[in-house]
Amino acid sequence: MHNLAPLPESTPPPMRVLLVDDSEDDAFLLQTELQRVFPNANCRRVDNGTDMARALADCQWDLVISDHSMPRFDSVAALDLVKRSGKPIPFVIYSGRLKQDAGINAMSDGASDFVHKSSPARLVAVVQRELQNAQVRRGKELAERSVVQLANYDNLTGLPNRSLFMELAEQRLLDEARPAVGGAVLYLNLDRFMRINESFGYATGDALMWHVAARLKPLVGVHGLIARFSQDKFGIFVDQIDAAGAQDFAETVMTRVAAPFAQGAQELFLTASVGVSLCPAHGSDAASLVKNAECAMFAAKKRGGNAWQVYRDELSDGSARRLRLESDLKHAVARDELFLVLQPLLDLRSGHILGVEALLRWGHPELGLIPQDEFIGIAEETRLIVEIGDWVLRTACGQMRAWHDAGFPELAIAVNVSSAQFRQADLAERVAAALAAAGLPGRALELEITETVAMENAESTIETLRRLKRMGVHIAIDDFGTGYSSLSYLKRFPIDILKVDRSFVRDLPLDADSAAIVRAIAALGRSLKLLVHAEGVETPEQFNFLAAEGCDRMQGYLLAKPLDAEDALARIEQHNRRPQRSPFALPCPG
Repeated sequence: MHNLAPLPESTPPPMRVLLVDDSEDDAFLLQTELQRVFPNANCRRVDNGTDMARALADCQWDLVISDHSMPRFDSVAALDLVKRSGKPIPFVIYSGRLKQDAGINAMSDGASDFVHKSSPARLVAVVQRELQNAQVRRGKELAERSVVQLANYDNLTGLPNRSLFMELAEQRLLDEARPAVGGAVLYLNLDRFMRINESFGYATGDALMWHVAARLKPLVGVHGLIARFSQDKFGIFVDQIDAAGAQDFAETVMTRVAAPFAQGAQELFLTASVGVSLCPAHGSDAASLVKNAECAMFAAKKRGGNAWQVYRDELSDGSARRLRLESDLKHAVARDELFLVLQPLLDLRSGHILGVEALLRWGHPELGLIPQDEFIGIAEETRLIVEIGDWVLRTACGQMRAWHDAGFPELAIAVNVSSAQFRQADLAERVAAALAAAGLPGRALELEITETVAMENAESTIETLRRLKRMGVHIAIDDFGTGYSSLSYLKRFPIDILKVDRSFVRDLPLDADSAAIVRAIAALGRSLKLLVHAEGVETPEQFNFLAAEGCDRMQGYLLAKPLDAEDALARIEQHNRRPQRSPFALPCPG
């Protein structure tokens, strides 16, 4: 398990000074004096040509200070080694024996200065000048390297970016000495990573991303490449691997990602969707392999994530469609392409329709009606769901206000709240603004959240729900029974309704397991004094079972399909004009 330690901080490197002197004592005294004035100075002593040549090769020095005459060496030979190294290192001669003419000749030959040992104060000034010049040079070099770094590498993880990855992968693929054994590109996308940033903050998200990169880097070895393509996406190129090996490698990558990360006493878990493309079966150039691996990744994500998928030709059409939908969805609100349909909600005790649930639809101008399960996932991944959710909330409140003004003040409207919306710190203020803009009382609005969203941060959830309840808004837990709820928290949540997921209603009353689950939820609702609402009711047998078990409300095609506003209101008027019926009687589907 990786602990989410703070990200490593970079500290400026010390100034490096090479001392060329045969006297260990003299070198020590000089080092002491230098470090007294320049605490950041890091010194090393050599006294012969072999050691000096090795030192020049091993390290990037900021300054060389050389004695002139030594038993086995002199400043002339030392300066020659610096020049042959090709490195622009300032060279200062510090000697008690060097005559002025020789010093001037040395400067003509490339030395920066010469100082007599009787003038240590002047040496300090010379060193200060040369180290300052070295800092300027280093700053310029760092700036130049930074430009290259920013252009080619990810600033957070230090990994190559997409551009450099494509260049390096293409070089590998074009290498004539490359073995005939194929290779593979893996396109990895962390599932629902934005939840980490929204729940724990961007500092935790960045630390988590850094540790994910640290886990993946050792996997690629000397024959592979890894890059960070964007916020939560990585690319991996593995050479000399066949199809079976690539699939095993994808499994290994997913296992590494899935191991828990420790944040204090809490564990954080990630999953990944991985697409795999193979060379040469799915492309012989980097661009084709990355494109097809990304296409396969989308297919894995569409299956719910935490999966890998090898590219197939038939996936391309779906990938192109997804990319187009993602692009067009960004403009759907502004272009007035979104609309709501309304499905009536029945009160089983009175037999009357008490309101409607607002369901979002997208009428694409060229592609027609886009299935909800296709574009909602895209909206969530791209965070467009927050903007779209605000539009749904405002539009639903406006529609209900119009019905109240038309003489139906008893009706209410239910709206789904996405996980991204619910994690917004100002959700309550957004709801209040929508109600105020429509002039709608809070009691006419019902907000639905899933139990998974409610349990993500239970204490924060309780506070948000309390603020909504103070406005008079009703709260429903949607898809109840499909997630995990702590009963100790559930009884603390200020909620009104448990909505039984349609997957449990579908096989009623014949499926014993579904029947047992519905009975348990109904009993739980009664014990907590909550209304129990069933979704997806389509047959008389389902209706009668639910009514007999004490369900309070229902919706589904048995009562009415989702309708536009005009037809929904007509359906409500027609149904509610009928005499009150027994809760065990079947409503006319009409």
